[in-house]
Amino acid sequence: MVIFVLVHVTASFAVQDAKGSHKGPKIKKTLSIDKEAQDVLEKQKAKKKYVYNPAGKIDPFKTFIAQEESIEEKKKPKTYLETLDISQFELVAIIIGEDGSWAMVRDAKGLGHVIRKGTFIGLNMGVVQEIKDHEVIIREKYKSFKGKLDSKDIIKKLVAKE
Repeated sequence: MVIFVLVHVTASFAVQDAKGSHKGPKIKKTLSIDKEAQDVLEKQKAKKKYVYNPAGKIDPFKTFIAQEESIEEKKKPKTYLETLDISQFELVAIIIGEDGSWAMVRDAKGLGHVIRKGTFIGLNMGVVQEIKDHEVIIREKYKSFKGKLDSKDIIKKLVAKE
């Protein structure tokens, strides 16, 4: 039985050699390049290096969302009207005369405040733009998410008494 196994193993190696599946050691091929050709190749590689030119491009490391300003940089309120949000005010009276237009707003505490064109009001640097018959237009400034300073008009309508 041992002889049968040895004959069988030897025969299988012979079949593998005949098929060409068994290969000998691989020979590494090396190319010899003269010094001048090597210098030319190095110069070409040096020319292909990419250099980033930031001129006219967005800084890839700068966030595109506006950074929140520190408390010191923000405008500190000068009057009581600038410490409250515009949504906390209610327009209760409008007086239109030859000397100008006046309006009265009531805060959440129920206190009345007289405003006119140019009065600063609200947390977001709001300014009274115009006082009409039944409404007051206030222009507020705000920063968009990209950091651009924009403005929007807020209309406060006169509250109807019941």
